[in-house]
Amino acid sequence: MITLYGTAGSPYVRKVQLVLALKGLSFEQVQQMPFTKDPEFKKISPLGKIPALQDGELIINDSAVICEYLEDAYPEHPVFPSDHVNKAKARWFENLGGHRVSELASGIFFQRFMRPMVMKQESDEVLVGKIINEQLPPLLDYLESQVPSEGFLFGALGVADISLVSSFINASYASYTVDASRWPLFSAFIQRVTSHAVVKPVMEAEAAMFGLNKG
Repeated sequence: MITLYGTAGSPYVRKVQLVLALKGLSFEQVQQMPFTKDPEFKKISPLGKIPALQDGELIINDSAVICEYLEDAYPEHPVFPSDHVNKAKARWFENLGGHRVSELASGIFFQRFMRPMVMKQESDEVLVGKIINEQLPPLLDYLESQVPSEGFLFGALGVADISLVSSFINASYASYTVDASRWPLFSAFIQRVTSHAVVKPVMEAEAAMFGLNKG
């Protein structure tokens, strides 16, 4: 049995959840917050980060490494392109989604959702404004030039699509949406990913957990 450690709502945990679902793999999820002092979890994740995945005796950390392992170990229902050129492009988009996209879009979620709802602090709207008005637009311009007008990046929904959109899902929980009049292709791309039969129920479960109505 595959065991996934990590809390629902994390864009990185969600990515692995969706890859497991796309591959039709059964798994048990252990709800685990990051950076705890739990010595047992430190044995699984030495840095205290999520997600972590255990498959038999093998324990793996880092969502990108986990997804590559799942692709190699369970090649049926691939989530990466088969040819080396597009596979390299998919890895680039996964890296971009897991770093710069996550830094900015998840920053909105942290300020507007986590700080007031969980930490009982006021959000830093000056920082949010800088993210939305200065830092995100050049990135969104680039993404607008990369996504297709229909479908997904490399055929069927895969890791690259999920990685680029996952942090924007979190931002949507904090009432941020990509401006469809300015970035129509990427806005429509987000809608296609979040409407996918595998993604939608995960979002609905998260929205219920957060007390939101994402119906």
